Amino acid sequence: MNTMTLWHISGWEFAALAFAALLVGFSKTAVSGANTVSLAVFAAVLPARASTGVLLPLLIAGDVLAVATYRRHAHWPTLWRLFPAVAAGVVIGTLFLVRADDGVVRTSIGAILLLMAGVTLWRRRTADRPDAPDKVTTRAGRAKAGSYGVLGGFTTMVANAGGPVMSMYLLSAGFRKLGFLGTSAFFFLIVNLSKVPFSAGLGLIDGNSLLLDAALVVFVVPGALIGRWAVHRINQRLFEQLVIAATILGGLQLLLR
Repeated sequence: MNTMTLWHISGWEFAALAFAALLVGFSKTAVSGANTVSLAVFAAVLPARASTGVLLPLLIAGDVLAVATYRRHAHWPTLWRLFPAVAAGVVIGTLFLVRADDGVVRTSIGAILLLMAGVTLWRRRTADRPDAPDKVTTRAGRAKAGSYGVLGGFTTMVANAGGPVMSMYLLSAGFRKLGFLGTSAFFFLIVNLSKVPFSAGLGLIDGNSLLLDAALVVFVVPGALIGRWAVHRINQRLFEQLVIAATILGGLQLLLR
């Protein structure tokens, strides 16, 4: 069966989805948050709710490639602090998806992303230097991890948009480039795998969506390779600026759609 006929998409629309899949790979190994563009493309070409089910397996493929590339740089104490709050956020996001329409979902997530970007910019202007990841173990640090974790779980469940939220947390916690990428790689691989049964239960992942994924996953690999090449040519300051800019862009496109 022809995948494009099954989804009633044209050649140009498939090309747009292929480019978005390439961006998924790039975002996982270079600039986290760039896949907010992918989210927008998938939602524009496919039905909004169905697009999240198609995108999730592609994100998992990108996560696997990112873990293979940056596994030695992950900071596990941070991950263990985040996971309980993220699990709560995923459950809240599932309940929210059952009741909320696409417009409410987009507006809520767009507002959250812009708020997180604003808070991060404010903290970077007022702080002498960010805390090292090992030092974010105070009561305030745990509270921050919990709040970002719930928001990250919520946004990743309802729209695969948890990347910008967690990017803001990792930047505010003082992660350098490779530590940032290694920690986020393991984080999203585990979180995205945990979302599969929820998405399947909501009917977002089925045989049709997996058939389209099979045609698109080949584009994730070159995107990841390009990202791996590019990340060593981006200095820390530019890396952080690109992450924040991608977050603001993602929030705006969700609010303005």
